[in-house]
Amino acid sequence: MVATVLACVLTATGCGSGGEQDAAVPPSSSAATGTGSYPTPPGPSEAAPLPTGFKGTPEGDVPRPADVDRRNADAVGRGALTVMWTYDATVDSGPHDAGLRAADAGWLTKAYATRLRAHRARSAPGAQWREWTDHRAHTVVTLRKAEDAAKPADTGTEAWRQWTVTATPSGRDGWQGEPTTVVAYVRLTRTAADETWRVADVTVP
Repeated sequence: MVATVLACVLTATGCGSGGEQDAAVPPSSSAATGTGSYPTPPGPSEAAPLPTGFKGTPEGDVPRPADVDRRNADAVGRGALTVMWTYDATVDSGPHDAGLRAADAGWLTKAYATRLRAHRARSAPGAQWREWTDHRAHTVVTLRKAEDAAKPADTGTEAWRQWTVTATPSGRDGWQGEPTTVVAYVRLTRTAADETWRVADVTVP
């Protein structure tokens, strides 16, 4: 499914026939604010400026970093996820291109953007993507904030957010596909408390 493919792309790990392969991460030094579990954050990543420009312009309202308050972690997280789940079979070769658009636009930290650009899919997109191509489909993305008590407390330079992301394919010929819904954990970082946020990692359990 596209959700599984994107989970592999976002975490920049390999996926075998059994599903997503978990990557080892270092121990966390962040204290949780509740009793549940959040993904362990990796080490600090640089939030250097990135070049702008998309590989292709998908159908729909795809936000740009300049469209949001970049000192608001909620706004940056929502904008980045919208871009990363907006696929358009008329301009994309597969779901991975949406992540590249987010990297090129400047939503992501330099380290995370580099991981996504370096990722190479093990196989071509499958039957679902071919169906979308046949209908010249693009996705309509809706997000719902879905945080729990285990979310680590924000600091001046790190914030966690959790969103339920639904992507509904819509064909230019009137076809409507089944929506795909995932929960996405988003880690945002910035170099100082008065700087802008960027997405440092997206984890799809």
